[in-house]
This record gives sequence, structure tokens and C-alpha cells, in this order.
Amino acid sequence: MAKSKPKRKTASPAAGSGYFTLQEPLRFAGPRFKPSAQRPLGYRWYEPDRLVLGRRMEDQLRFAVCYWHSFVWPGSDPFGGDTFQRPWHAAGGDPMAQARQKAEVAFDLFRLLRAPYFTFHDRDIAPEGATLRESNLNVRRIGELFEKKMAATGVKLLWGTANLFSNRRYMAGAATNPDPEVFAYAAAQVKNVLELTHELKGENYVLWGGREGYETLLNTDLKRELAQLGRFMNLVVEHKHKLGFKGTILIEPKPAEPTKHQYDYDVATVFGFLKAHGLEKEIKVNIEANHALLAGHTFEHEISLAQALGIFGSIDMNRGDELLGWDTDQFPNNLPQVALALFHILQGGGFTTGGLNFDAKLRRQSIDPDDLVIAHAEAMDLCAHALLIAEKMIADGALAQQLRQRYSGWDGKLGRGILGGKRSLADLAALVDKESIEPRPRSGRQEALEALVNSYF
Repeated sequence: MAKSKPKRKTASPAAGSGYFTLQEPLRFAGPRFKPSAQRPLGYRWYEPDRLVLGRRMEDQLRFAVCYWHSFVWPGSDPFGGDTFQRPWHAAGGDPMAQARQKAEVAFDLFRLLRAPYFTFHDRDIAPEGATLRESNLNVRRIGELFEKKMAATGVKLLWGTANLFSNRRYMAGAATNPDPEVFAYAAAQVKNVLELTHELKGENYVLWGGREGYETLLNTDLKRELAQLGRFMNLVVEHKHKLGFKGTILIEPKPAEPTKHQYDYDVATVFGFLKAHGLEKEIKVNIEANHALLAGHTFEHEISLAQALGIFGSIDMNRGDELLGWDTDQFPNNLPQVALALFHILQGGGFTTGGLNFDAKLRRQSIDPDDLVIAHAEAMDLCAHALLIAEKMIADGALAQQLRQRYSGWDGKLGRGILGGKRSLADLAALVDKESIEPRPRSGRQEALEALVNSYF
């Protein structure tokens, strides 16, 4: 087993909220650990201080618990109402008192999981008021509570974002809305959350598209809406620099739902948009596994493409149901899929400001509070196990060697000359004719490589 660095020093954890059955934080128990009545949960693979490729496991994975699915979604669906019946969902109570209670439970979950980060939308943490001023003040008051709890527990903010999609004012989009007053309102809302994220020392800020797309071209001016969206993002970047915010601005690609077509369809589309608006050096992507699937890609494809384009930032680790065509946001449970995703992330140098956010929600029949603990703990353990497999794949070096060999010709005289601009089309035609070049195809060895990957499991 790899050696471990001394554990990081953090303040003493807060007392439990009384909401969960579990009272003590989960600990690493080792791969042979089996749950029992005395110790129902424990990490078999997640060992925060274990060194993996020169970094602590916690620092490689940078786990974050999302506020919205965990504490806001009530378990409803288009055919049925709330199933979770959390205390802070009760009608008739003081909304701010419920928001504070929700924060207490949230930080208790972070404590039990030993999760180093969390993420939020503004509407997740505080209720909307009668005016934007009141709404923003509600967010600020909960932000003050967060600041105290973060100082007491050592939990950090991976990223914050504004909810620009739930209220009916955003039914035709926020930045891309046909009404400039909606654009202005959204800008004011983002300003508040970006500034709060900066004050809480958040490491990123996410621009989640929500309804930035269209349902029919009959009432949509594409050129105008794309220009609006580009200007909005430039305004955010300008304000980031004015604040001195050192974090990364992220966009989360999503192909559809709730709109028919969204402008941030996938990584390639986002990159083209950023280039068109001079933002490719300013904004990176937050890639979600489920969104990749809905766009017709694999998770590792979106990660690898973002790295190749220089815009990889962070990920949301959830999965979709391959039999359903919408965003089911399920906790990860596919070890090979997660291992391949982490392999590509590590190959690209790992996370910097980004991390692994569980943008996942319980199934609506998982109604016990402890289901929140179990779902996150098992997902964290799966990702830790996947990380160790990815480490093996990298340390072994066989995959990288096969890749180098396949493209080795491009490191030779001819390949360097072509890519270096020293060969014209006429030069290449003359070379082929002079040397009677007749290339012979070589095997891509796909099955052998797939077998090699399977051997690591």
C-alpha cells in the first residue's frame, strides 16, 4: 500500500443535526470491510490521505456534494408529488428558518461523509423574495451562515451558480430571452452569486445554461440570441476580473431538456461558441456524464476532447439510464466507466480548480434520510476504487506505449515537416510520386486494447 502523508488539520466537526441515524463520520475500513449492525457503513476504498500518483486521494478526486438534488428536490415527478417530505419542504413554515435548518442538515451530511467540498445554486440555499433585492439578501444571509460553518468544519466551496431557469420569468431563457429586462434581471442575479462565491473562496463559478435554447425556430432569432449569450458571458468574465476572483468560470454542456435544443449542446459546440466570442482562454467546461450520453457521446470522449481543446475544468459524476431519453441524474455504479473517465482526467494532468461533483439524486422511493448518506458514500467509494484502477493503467504504461507507437511516424522527418508547415500540397504529391509511396494499413488492435483495459479490473 502506498505511503500516506499526515492528515490535514481542520477544525473540530460540528455536532450532528439529529436528522441521520449515523452519528460518527465514516472512516476508511479497507477492502475486506463488511458492513454489520454495529458498523453499517465504512469506506472500503476511499482513503483520503493515500498517495495516488503523487497526490493525496482526496486531492485527486476533490469530491463535492451538490445542494440541489440532495436537499431541494422533493422526490416529485411529472406523474406524482413529493415523496421525501423533508422538514424544510413543509408548507406554511418560515422559509428562512427552513433554509437555515436545511443548511444544518447539509453540513451534517458533509461531516458524516468527510466530503471536502459542496456546490449550490442561489435558489437552493435561500427562498426567493418579493423582489430581487429581497431574494439576494436571503442568499447573503445564508451565505453568512455558510461562512461560519465552513470555518468550523474545513468544508470548502467547489462552485456556486445562479438558478436562471426555475422561475417563470425565465421560460424563454435568461441571457437569450427576447426581453432585455429579463437579461438585466439575470445579470443582477449572477452578480450577487458570483460575488458571494468569491467571498466564500469558491474555486469556480458555473454558468449553467438552463433554458438557453429554443423550442421552435418559428419564434427564435438564432443569430440574435447567440450574440446575447456571448455578451452575457463576457459581462461575467469582466466582473470576475473586476472582483479579483481567481477561480475558473465554467459552462456545463447539455444537449436538450428542458428545451428542444440548447446552445451549449456538447464540448465541441461550447468550444466553437467560446472561440466566436473571444472567450476560449477565459471559460472552461464542467462536463456531466449524463449530458454526454444525451448528446450521443461517451463520458471519456467529452473529457478527452475538452483536454485536447484546452478547456477541461470540472465534472459532474452522475449517470443516465440508457433506456430513458432524459436526465435521470443517478449516482454512479459502473466501475469500468468511471475508471476510464478518471484515467483520461489523470492523463491530462488531473484537476486544478475543478473536482468531482455528485450532481445526482436519490430515486424517489429512497425516502429515508440515511439513503442520502448511503448513496453518497457508495458513490465516493466507487470513484476511489476507480481511481486506483486508473492509477494502475497509468503506472503500467502499456496503453500510452501503444498510442505512441501508433502515431510514431508523426515524430519522424515527414510528419514533423507536414505539421511544421514545411511541406506544401505540391511537395507531398511530388514526394509520393518520386518515392513510389504505397502506404500499408496497420491494425488498430482495438480488441487487444479492450482486453488490456479489462485486465486491470
